[in-house]
Amino acid sequence: MNGSEFIDSVAGRSGIPQSQAEALTRATLQTLAERLTAGQAKDLGEQLPRELRNDLCQAQGGAEPFGLTEFIQRVSGRAGVDATLAYRSVPAVFKTICKAVTSQEFDDMLAQLPEEFWDVREPVGARAGAQRRPQVAGRDRSTPDAGRGRRDTPQVRKENPR
Repeated sequence: MNGSEFIDSVAGRSGIPQSQAEALTRATLQTLAERLTAGQAKDLGEQLPRELRNDLCQAQGGAEPFGLTEFIQRVSGRAGVDATLAYRSVPAVFKTICKAVTSQEFDDMLAQLPEEFWDVREPVGARAGAQRRPQVAGRDRSTPDAGRGRRDTPQVRKENPR
């Protein structure tokens, strides 16, 4: 996948013009670079189209501890769009990343993000038809709410066609 195809995919998934899709893609990658460790951002960037690598690898330090709300606000500010459009477009970028990189690399990326990000990405393992959560050393992810004291109620999610 090249940079143009990546942007086209984001535009198609989010239903926005290519110019906005490019701005939102770059803003999402730049914000993701702030949230991931520098090593993970570099590893992920190596599998992305050459035209987009610098957006992911430009952050210094990385791994800032912020959640989804702050992530969306940063993307919104960088792209110059309202938060509603950013919230609608970030999943399109994540889904396109999932298509562009290996499953292992996508799992590694998700393992560095809090659970609240799981709802804005394509289910891990979807390429093989299985859904699972990323493995993080020292944490049991075999059940959705293991050790968190929440009710064990199933969540129904709509699956978006690829």
